[in-house]
Amino acid sequence: MPTRNDAYTLMTNHVKNENLQKHMLSVEAAMRAYARKYGEDEELWAMTGLLHDCDYEEYPDLNEHTRVAAGWLRSEGYDERIIYAILAHNDVNAATHPRTDLLSKGLYACDEITGMITATTLVRPNKSIHGLEVSSVRKKMKSKGFAAGVNREDLMQGAAELDVDLNEHIAFVIQAMAERAEALGLAGTPEQTQPEVAR
Repeated sequence: MPTRNDAYTLMTNHVKNENLQKHMLSVEAAMRAYARKYGEDEELWAMTGLLHDCDYEEYPDLNEHTRVAAGWLRSEGYDERIIYAILAHNDVNAATHPRTDLLSKGLYACDEITGMITATTLVRPNKSIHGLEVSSVRKKMKSKGFAAGVNREDLMQGAAELDVDLNEHIAFVIQAMAERAEALGLAGTPEQTQPEVAR
């Protein structure tokens, strides 16, 4: 099977938008952490996260998104479990690819929440994920105008399908992303880093 470096190259060849690249790196980090928690294959789960939106920039139409990627990945010899989970995270494919396995449920659960955590981090004064509180993320979730591209229903549905408490899920993903803060552009700067202030 292709390596993580192969997967990263494929992703960056098709995705030039830096924010979308960071989104996929965020989902990769969350998926790797969940694989470790569940005793699953870390590389398989991580590559699923890294590649899940690799066709979105070129094929944003939901009837094409993930189906184009599936063709690319199949031709490159990627594991069918990765391809299935990527197809399953697009609800357009629900009839043919229901989320019945843990990998698919994990990807769906990690997708929207990483976007909300990133958006919440970037409006903090220090722009650092370190010290970010679950309560801050939940507060921003309630603001309809904030991070409008993040589907709140999908976010909550993802946690429900994975059968995890939403607050615990948010805390877990914050920690996973914090471990990759530099690569995700969420480390802030040393002089800016300060404790979270209740708002």
